[in-house]
Amino acid sequence: MYLGLDLGTSGLKGVLIDEQGRVLGQSSASLVVTTPFSTWSEQDPTSWWQACRDVIADLKKTFDLSLLKGIGLSGQMHGATLLDKKGQVLRPCILWNDGRSQDQCLAMMDEFPELIDKSGNLAMPGFTAPKLRWVKENEPDVFAKTAFVLLPKDYLAYKLTGSISSDYSDASGTLWLNPSARCWDEELLSASSLSKSNMPKLFEGCDVVGRLTEKSSKELGVPQVPLVAGAGDNAAGAIGMGVVNSGQGIISLGTSGVYFAVSDSHKANPRNTVHAFCHALPNRWHQMGVTLSAANCLGWYADLVDESVPKLLERLEQANILETSVVFLPYLNGERTPHNDANASGQFFGLSSNTNQADMVLAILEGVAFSLLDCQEVLIDAGSDVENLSLIGGGARSPLWRQIIANVLGKTLFYREGGEIGPAVGAARLALIGVEYNLGGNIEGLIEQHCYMPDVIVTHNPNLDLAEYYQNKFCTYKSLYQLTKSLNKES
Repeated sequence: MYLGLDLGTSGLKGVLIDEQGRVLGQSSASLVVTTPFSTWSEQDPTSWWQACRDVIADLKKTFDLSLLKGIGLSGQMHGATLLDKKGQVLRPCILWNDGRSQDQCLAMMDEFPELIDKSGNLAMPGFTAPKLRWVKENEPDVFAKTAFVLLPKDYLAYKLTGSISSDYSDASGTLWLNPSARCWDEELLSASSLSKSNMPKLFEGCDVVGRLTEKSSKELGVPQVPLVAGAGDNAAGAIGMGVVNSGQGIISLGTSGVYFAVSDSHKANPRNTVHAFCHALPNRWHQMGVTLSAANCLGWYADLVDESVPKLLERLEQANILETSVVFLPYLNGERTPHNDANASGQFFGLSSNTNQADMVLAILEGVAFSLLDCQEVLIDAGSDVENLSLIGGGARSPLWRQIIANVLGKTLFYREGGEIGPAVGAARLALIGVEYNLGGNIEGLIEQHCYMPDVIVTHNPNLDLAEYYQNKFCTYKSLYQLTKSLNKES
């Protein structure tokens, strides 16, 4: 069997698959995000290792992990995990949704005009490079001790194998990689006062980076199996859904929302805030639009009203409403695509004395769907109009939300088996491919064999009767941001 570990923002998932790729079982452990100041978002890397131990210990209650043949990793992207020369963590990891480095982004693009052409992406606060500039300017003692910068999942790889490694898909989100050439770029690194010596060695996602050390093997109670480099969570989710060829795509409804489209070349379109990254398999790339707050918008509201998310969705379905006058902007952590605005704020608009809880919840579901429509529009403009679109992520468990997204996008969406654990399945598939490739397999043949699309559970066709309602409301949605963005900056 093969294990995929998906290090998300709110938790770590572990999924076991067999040699045919069938899911055998899963487990998860929760994680805590700290926000010591406005726009900050941090996490303790040592909690990732504890979560890894907890997940594997739980899986061992049901499965004989002496049969384990390989491990793959998936993880939240962009996080800055700083290690000293002895491999000790220097500070909490600065996460993907941290917005403190807006000034550093502007300075980098002003000082290094070649940055956009070389990386194929705008400098945004979510990326890793501006975070390191912020550390240098605000925590110089920490920066001076920094020997290595790792992405979150790559810290787990270090704990498991002792290797300082990463994969091309995850490394694409640092702004230090040239995705077209699939290599670190010294000029891009110099914009953060770093060099290749501070960077992990790069691999394709299915490449073996090492075996578990004797120490980690004993601590976890598993064999010293090979570990593959793995993938950033979005690329791993795509692999878990068999989305590996041009024309295929996924929408991920996790903490953030992602619209992901595979391409057969590096198609940069940074001016439209489209991310152009490497895929986690050889000779593949992808474009991506990202909204920073998706499923967490519903979780945020549930906490406010002291109710569970499933209960809120159940009440909305019982209310049987398809339209509401309330508009919601889901910018609880700023926004990336299409605005690149760390100061963008969440808003409810159109409230009245008749507004009820069902209106609010429906507006949240619609608002996140509209943010994905923003992503779809810029991706189409960038040359990626996806025909085969699957839904993954925890938020995708809601049939109502899936249907709303199909209505808003005007596209047929497929919800497939394992959609809620796509990234972990993708990580496990990479481990399976990597181990078999090491035994002499043909890489493209293995990709075709193991990166198949899971069976469709439900197909969601857009409700054309609601098309005019959504078109009008989307216009209001877009206007609301434009009319209020100057107020956000003033506040």
